[in-house]
Amino acid sequence: MATLMDADTLKNRMDAGLRTVLLDVRWVLGDPHGHSHFRQGHIPGAVYVDLHNELADPTAEGEGRHPLPKTAALQQSARAWGVNDGDTVVAYDDSGNMAAARLWWLLRDAGFHSVFLLDGGLGAWRSAGYPLAQDEDHPAPGNVVLGHGHMPAISMDEAADWHRHGILLDARAGERYRGEIEPVDPRAGHIPGAISAPTGANLDSDGAFRDSAGLRARFAELGIADGTKVAVYCGSGVTASHEIAALEVAGIKAALFPGSFSQWSSFEPNPVATGAEPLGRAEVRNPAGQ
Repeated sequence: MATLMDADTLKNRMDAGLRTVLLDVRWVLGDPHGHSHFRQGHIPGAVYVDLHNELADPTAEGEGRHPLPKTAALQQSARAWGVNDGDTVVAYDDSGNMAAARLWWLLRDAGFHSVFLLDGGLGAWRSAGYPLAQDEDHPAPGNVVLGHGHMPAISMDEAADWHRHGILLDARAGERYRGEIEPVDPRAGHIPGAISAPTGANLDSDGAFRDSAGLRARFAELGIADGTKVAVYCGSGVTASHEIAALEVAGIKAALFPGSFSQWSSFEPNPVATGAEPLGRAEVRNPAGQ
């Protein structure tokens, strides 16, 4: 199942009049102005997607900063984006698909398989010399019917023991993994046993995904081979989806820990490790207070 679509293929589809729903997921941690960036320039015909309110359930408590949206809510949003059953959806952003991958994962999890990431995102479209638009389309409502559970996911309890029988990847920047900084979550560090695998290493210098061979080599260096049980987390389950897309390009299936470190670090009994090693220096919290 294909994961990526390049800018030339997308432009050819658009020129041929093939139905393509373009979704712009302009979001970066710490930048609340995604919609404004969208209005300043986007691929013609694209619809803006609000990650915080449409690709997460901001009302859920105890599940991390970006809990997965309920199926009914995601379906309502997808219909508002104009998505019909049988459509081809292409998602992109302007940050290497770090945010758009969240939409890709959610639609795939919902059983919608014809969804792609625009390889290289908006930067690839610009570099090809293709036009940008400033208007905002309001598509006719779609009729898509979405489900749930088509992509593997793990719970917080499963994340705790995952390293004993598989590999748990931490997709955040290395300094957050090591516990040197933590800008948003309650404690700094990583889940004990997790291996640092920053998402930036999935991309080449142009912001496109490395090819399959390059990604397979990258993940092999982290101990991942055919048959390895792999799960991924990040801060709130957003960029972890990017890692899962990269693993898929490499031919490797992986599970998502949706609550990620924001959920893990908010539960006091959970140990947090610091340093460069997977187990690091664990700060063990005893539930009984002893």
